[in-house]
Amino acid sequence: MSLNFTKMHGAGNDYVYVDCFRNATPADPAALATQVSDRNKGIGGDGLILICPSDIADARMRMFNSDGSEAEMCGNGLRCVAKYVYDHGIAVKESLTLETGAGVLSVTLSVAEGKVETVKVDMGEPILNPADVPTTIAATDKAVAAVVNAPLEFDGQTFEVTCVSMGNPHCIIYVEEATDNLVLRIGPMIETDPRFPAKTNVEFIEVISPTEVKQRTWERGSGETLACGTGASAVCVAGVLTGKTERKLTNHLLGGTLVLEWVEETNHVFMDGPATEVFSGVWEG
Repeated sequence: MSLNFTKMHGAGNDYVYVDCFRNATPADPAALATQVSDRNKGIGGDGLILICPSDIADARMRMFNSDGSEAEMCGNGLRCVAKYVYDHGIAVKESLTLETGAGVLSVTLSVAEGKVETVKVDMGEPILNPADVPTTIAATDKAVAAVVNAPLEFDGQTFEVTCVSMGNPHCIIYVEEATDNLVLRIGPMIETDPRFPAKTNVEFIEVISPTEVKQRTWERGSGETLACGTGASAVCVAGVLTGKTERKLTNHLLGGTLVLEWVEETNHVFMDGPATEVFSGVWEG
């Protein structure tokens, strides 16, 4: 099977992209995702993203994790889809709409010399109701009906967790230091805990100041990734709910920096960050 692909990343969160406007949609994208994501025997990446035609937006994004599971959304991936759509002439305009498993999202492009450099995404409203995140943990903050600083025990340690969905589930934990032990050992325990019926992404956050944090992410279905845009957006919301950070936040991830803002007037979260095309090729899997 010959397949044209493009490798892209957003703040180091890298995926293999397939243009389904110009190429046939892969017959089994879940299986393909596991093959191309292999960093030793494949192209290498955190997963596979299909850029497809849409009846309701400029393009549609379908995103598959490296384990083959299909996810609702990926903020870093969405920025790269926006860049591809513009740079490759699918829709050459600086405001786009993109269909995702979490709904249609609007993006604004910053263009220099005919190429997209950064993308600002309207991530929409955060989902806080526990059943919709989803989690079976009961709401601890009755004012907003959300799981905020709920104590959970894993491996003999008690963590305070805050649960937010940005179209996909996130469990945010504030720590003094986001160690390998926490991210690589505790992260997968939380991801697959039965209190998260759709599994969950896990963010370990160090607070630098009320306007700045550092994030490490154990991503559902992919393991640790260099960045997670929906996670960074969820962290912006969690920071306000827990009183740890302000509504506008600079987030330093392993692969780069994102700027987030949870706008009080609209209840929407905005994410601004880079999108980079690395190379293109043909997969002969």
